[in-house]
Amino acid sequence: MLKSDATPARKTPGAPDGNPDPKDRKKTQVVAGFLRQIDPAEPGVESATFEGAVIDPTPPQITPPALEPLQPNVAARPAGEIELKLLVDADRMAHFAAAPVIAANARNKGTRKHLKSIYYDTPERTLRRAGLSLRVRQSGARFVQTVKTDAADDPLRRGEWEANVPSLAPDLALAMPFIPEKLRAQLETQPLEAVFTADVHRHARMIDLPSGTVEIAFDQGVLTSGDRSVPVSEIELELKSGSASTIYEIALRLAEHGAVKPSIRSKSARGFDLAADKPPSVQRPRKLHLDPAVALDEAFATILRSCFLHLLQSLPAAEDGRNPEGVHQLRVSLRRLRSALDLMRSAGALSNLDALRSEARWLAQDLSAARDWDVFQLETLPAIASACPSVAGFDALGRVAARRQSEAYRKAHHALDDRRCAVFLINLGGWIETRGWRNDVAPEDLGRLAEPAVNFAERVLSEQHAKVLKRGRRFKSLDVDEVHRVRLATKRLRYLGEFLLPLFADRKSSRKFARRLAGLQEELGAFNDMAVTASLLDGLGSEDRDSAIAAAAITGWQARASIGAHRSLLGSWRDFTAARVPWSAQG
Repeated sequence: MLKSDATPARKTPGAPDGNPDPKDRKKTQVVAGFLRQIDPAEPGVESATFEGAVIDPTPPQITPPALEPLQPNVAARPAGEIELKLLVDADRMAHFAAAPVIAANARNKGTRKHLKSIYYDTPERTLRRAGLSLRVRQSGARFVQTVKTDAADDPLRRGEWEANVPSLAPDLALAMPFIPEKLRAQLETQPLEAVFTADVHRHARMIDLPSGTVEIAFDQGVLTSGDRSVPVSEIELELKSGSASTIYEIALRLAEHGAVKPSIRSKSARGFDLAADKPPSVQRPRKLHLDPAVALDEAFATILRSCFLHLLQSLPAAEDGRNPEGVHQLRVSLRRLRSALDLMRSAGALSNLDALRSEARWLAQDLSAARDWDVFQLETLPAIASACPSVAGFDALGRVAARRQSEAYRKAHHALDDRRCAVFLINLGGWIETRGWRNDVAPEDLGRLAEPAVNFAERVLSEQHAKVLKRGRRFKSLDVDEVHRVRLATKRLRYLGEFLLPLFADRKSSRKFARRLAGLQEELGAFNDMAVTASLLDGLGSEDRDSAIAAAAITGWQARASIGAHRSLLGSWRDFTAARVPWSAQG
């Protein structure tokens, strides 16, 4: 959480003699250039000024900048927004605006605004790398500067602080209280620059349901950076009062009305990727933090929010397709989710778990082939081709594999575009937000949810650890199928460890055990990759003679490599079995 200090005194730009500082002139020129991109001369929209440097000869009268009231050093959750986006086709926007859930529950016809924004950062992207964004937005004669944080541990919640400013130029002094101290010195020495603009037409309406009130905004426009641009066509659902489950309730009704894609990717993230001309970033799951005294119900909520956040963060890169890590992390997020749902079964019978787990499995299956071909094309084939330069046919084999890879990606994108995927995500989010498992647990099992999570963790981890040891008995003599069963049990223990070992973080053995468990899973995964490669090669080299030669070379290479891999795997197994478990009394 960001620390907030008392608001600093605002500095007036300019040289000691009262004339504009050359740095301010340069800043004004940058802003003016971006203003030209978003057409400040449009009727009904006032143009901007930057202190003493006039960009328009008739600047509007603006009230002095003022921060929203904020107590210094507040320890609670920062001010912010609870919001979900639904990406929709631009030509279907009017169709959604007339959806029954809106027509029946909207207070009135709403408001229409033309929002023009400039997003700022340092040339080194100091704010972006820290998970922050700084924006100045113009709506009519009003200019509002906003500092936002990325989602930290909850898919819908982001920190947000606003202040009135006199123009589209940023006032860093007003943003400083909401920026971590370690960044402030950097920002004082690094000039801000305009990175991209957002020009959006918004139709906003208030929707009242028994569970809460949501502002629904239909946004259409464009993000622009230099000569690059990307369209905006999205529906924003922002909670104003009541339960966050209201957002998912409305989203589900809209999904029944037409094709939508749930998203937590902000305009800021899209704009910075546009400016850098790169695909959506890919994030690994954040490390969980659980207090040893936390109740099981709260632990479940924290674990599920983490899984859902990772899933939503992985979607943009997977849908984009340019970075293969996108599909990989999406598959990982689905495996983590399924493991979390399996974990909850240990607390009692839950009727909705099977349906959610089934949908997660369906989506993961349609992604698996794309990931397998990515590994083959980017890792296996290049490495062996480089090691065997005298063998012909690797280029031909690569072309055949590329066609299979493209087919696999088409299947993956078809699944992600399927309405079934959107409904699954919305249902999952609503279930987590309302803690729907409470309604599913039998009355006699409800008491378990109030018990300390650490007691539950000791039992579950102990049982799964025993299962891994049992399947790996006489490990040296196990056949391929038996090693595969060990791998599956180890993978489950690894995910359970990610979820529950934070409860034992204060024990010295916890980190060592986690490290050895990860090492074992990695070795087992490498062993499994060879089996996957064999299945991919089956029939792949039959299209022509050169491909067949290369496929045979890969098979022979991996058969030889498996001997050394097995020795390494045995070492990892011995290290794992010798590790002290942190949940024991001696841990």
